[in-house]
Amino acid sequence: MIFCEEADTEETVTCLHMTFYHPCQDDKMMFRCLNFCEREQVRANEIATFGRDSTTCRYNFMDSRVSRIQFSLQFYRKLDTSEFCFEIKNMSKKTKLRVDHTELGYLNKMDLPWKCIICFGEYQILTEMQEGQSVDYYETYFHLAQMPLLQERCLPSLQPVPECGIFTSLSLSPDKSPKEIDENES
Repeated sequence: MIFCEEADTEETVTCLHMTFYHPCQDDKMMFRCLNFCEREQVRANEIATFGRDSTTCRYNFMDSRVSRIQFSLQFYRKLDTSEFCFEIKNMSKKTKLRVDHTELGYLNKMDLPWKCIICFGEYQILTEMQEGQSVDYYETYFHLAQMPLLQERCLPSLQPVPECGIFTSLSLSPDKSPKEIDENES
């Protein structure tokens, strides 16, 4: 029992999960320099840069249309809290960066929401932050998407909708057919 009392508590680590998609990935392999499905430790004081320049950027895209440094992520702790966050900064003079519905021009920066989609050109990157307590480092964990990340998030239609937009009574099952209800009925 004394051993358990004296053992160090295991510290959890903040992990940034990033899922990458580009429509030409199968042909051009622009993500071939990223390590997928492996957690990678990054020192907390290091700024993680993404772009095509392998001498400057920690994470490289093999695409001449990507800026030398496309964007950067900086890990930080909010003032007077124990909450950790990431700040994203657009480093491209040519391409705007979109974080969900916010557009960032050159050198614009903002806090990265805990879950969001980053877009530039035809690139789509879903980011999700898993919270931790470590102040020395964080981890990145990359995934590759086979399908576009930006799609309408509507439920699939159970019945095909005709072009005229009107269902015939035959297309609805008897228990699913519309019923007229008086507004005074309960």
